[in-house]
Amino acid sequence: MSDARDVELTAVVDEGLGNSCYLVDLGDGSALVVDPPRDLRAVRRAVGKAGLRIRFVADTHLHGDFLSGAVQLAHDDGATILASAAGRRWFEHRGVGEGDEVDLGGLSLMALATPGHTDEHLSYLLRDGEQPAGVFTGGSLIVGSAARTDLLGPERAEELARAQFASLRRLSALPADTAVWPTHGAGSFCSAPPGVDRTSTIGRELRTNALLGIEDEDRFVERLLASLGSYPPYFLRLAEANRRGPAVLDPAVAARLPQLPASAVRGMGRDGAVVVDARPVPDFACAHIPGSLSIPLRAQFATWLGWLVPPDAPIVVVRDPDQDVAELVWQALNIGVDRLVGELEGGFDAWAGTGCPTAGTRLVGPAEIDGGRRVLDVRQRAEFAAGHLPGAVHVELGSLAAVATHLPDEPTVVMCARGPRAMGAASLLERAGHHDLAVLAGGPDDWAMATREKLQVE
Repeated sequence: MSDARDVELTAVVDEGLGNSCYLVDLGDGSALVVDPPRDLRAVRRAVGKAGLRIRFVADTHLHGDFLSGAVQLAHDDGATILASAAGRRWFEHRGVGEGDEVDLGGLSLMALATPGHTDEHLSYLLRDGEQPAGVFTGGSLIVGSAARTDLLGPERAEELARAQFASLRRLSALPADTAVWPTHGAGSFCSAPPGVDRTSTIGRELRTNALLGIEDEDRFVERLLASLGSYPPYFLRLAEANRRGPAVLDPAVAARLPQLPASAVRGMGRDGAVVVDARPVPDFACAHIPGSLSIPLRAQFATWLGWLVPPDAPIVVVRDPDQDVAELVWQALNIGVDRLVGELEGGFDAWAGTGCPTAGTRLVGPAEIDGGRRVLDVRQRAEFAAGHLPGAVHVELGSLAAVATHLPDEPTVVMCARGPRAMGAASLLERAGHHDLAVLAGGPDDWAMATREKLQVE
């Protein structure tokens, strides 16, 4: 719970997407939810634990990294949706704009226009009487930085960065003890760059946020734009999906997957379906369906599913029996991937048991890397710049599919920080016809340690 004023607030964090939504106890048995995702399971648990009913739901902006759960909450709970009137949403909501105030019953919510991350972006100032308790800053001011401004296209990035400069200066004028509750945080590709903490105060940000210390607008813009890395292409689609309003789901059936026999999976693969293997890296390395795509089920599953699988391709899932199918499906639905046509019945063992062809990918340790193999580093640009193996070739995982057929087919060790992204990259290369692939079990730190130990022995 937050200690800001007397407001009872719970942050519900999605570690995989790096986002937070917030549950505010309005003091009369009802609640306000800010920036909920389509996957409402954690929100429902928090609401149930607090014994509240949801009366209001507010979105700070048209999200690009996840589908909003606002429409679902309006349908299921009768919640009133609060959102920017400038967003021109297609569904029923209460449109608000600069200076509009919503009485929540004791507490109130005031809309502040804070464009930059998006055109119609609002922050919401939560007030207890006349006193500011905190501000929901969405994708404007985030802990230690500001959210990126290039999601509406690179041609508008500078214009929106200038708007972000004005928005941050406006927010920084709030009282120093005002809590800062951003949506984007560590792990979010909307952050620029991501910070570590998820909440803060205006006073703390004035002391520690380097962007707030830049008084010259041109220098601010230069600094912000220089920090921007790549982001998943589905970000360009979800804002419009959120404007139209995601389809209402039946949670009781949404997370079920039809069971598909091996023969059906083989036929779907030939017809253009993508087989996504969600098993852990060692299992995929030992044996997998040739041409399948390795995306291990973990917190970041949705990000890489949306990044690596073509947006129109049907998806067939392979998983281990102990992996939670509901978690897998909800992560996909959270980013608008509703093309999961089923899963391999009986898992990979059933595939292998029918005599269907299999493939494997060798896992190697740092000591096994030598000058005879190309080293392909698929981490993000900033990670590579911070330190990499000598002579390593750098291609970000998100960009690899577009260039895989142009890379020479030669013996290659693929690496990332720990292994999951590297195995995904190796599976992409295999799909593109590459041979003699291996994946480093570990990352550059493991290689550096092994190199030091070798030198000490010598």
